[in-house]
Amino acid sequence: MATRTEKAAVVDAVKQNFDKAKAVVLVNYAGIDVPQATELRNRFRAANVEYKVVKNRLIREALKGGPYEGDTTLEGALRGMTGVAWSYEDPSAAAKIIKAFRKEDEANEKLVFKCGLVESEVLSAKRVENELANLPGKNELRAMLLAQLMAPMQRLVAQLQAPAQNLNFALDARRRQLADKQ
Repeated sequence: MATRTEKAAVVDAVKQNFDKAKAVVLVNYAGIDVPQATELRNRFRAANVEYKVVKNRLIREALKGGPYEGDTTLEGALRGMTGVAWSYEDPSAAAKIIKAFRKEDEANEKLVFKCGLVESEVLSAKRVENELANLPGKNELRAMLLAQLMAPMQRLVAQLQAPAQNLNFALDARRRQLADKQ
């Protein structure tokens, strides 16, 4: 059994994780076996997402005095077995990983969203799965921005090439016209 100082250290660590995370996803991991949990942890690690199983009482203690204290959705989620995934870079990373993990195998569907925390807002399990897990990731946003920045330049290049291309079409048409007369 852990001593009070050990529990206080865990609460402080959990509080620090909540403070520095861009988004947090709480899941019920009941029914997930060790190989599945290991695979999920490996995916989280690769995406810079920290995942821990934390007692509900310690989570409540860590969130005291913060923006989430007393939220009914969060209180309802802090029942049963709780795994916590903290996303430090990409807010949607943890939700995307969990959603993809659940789709891969019928046995993985036992991993269930409880709720999510993003920018002082508590999201229901349904919103985490339907909204947060479908947000574009950091790399996808970069690609979209790059495409937006490149579009005017691509149109300019096309406009600059148009006169030469039109001249080429006219010369080819004239060549074919002369070839038909002979």
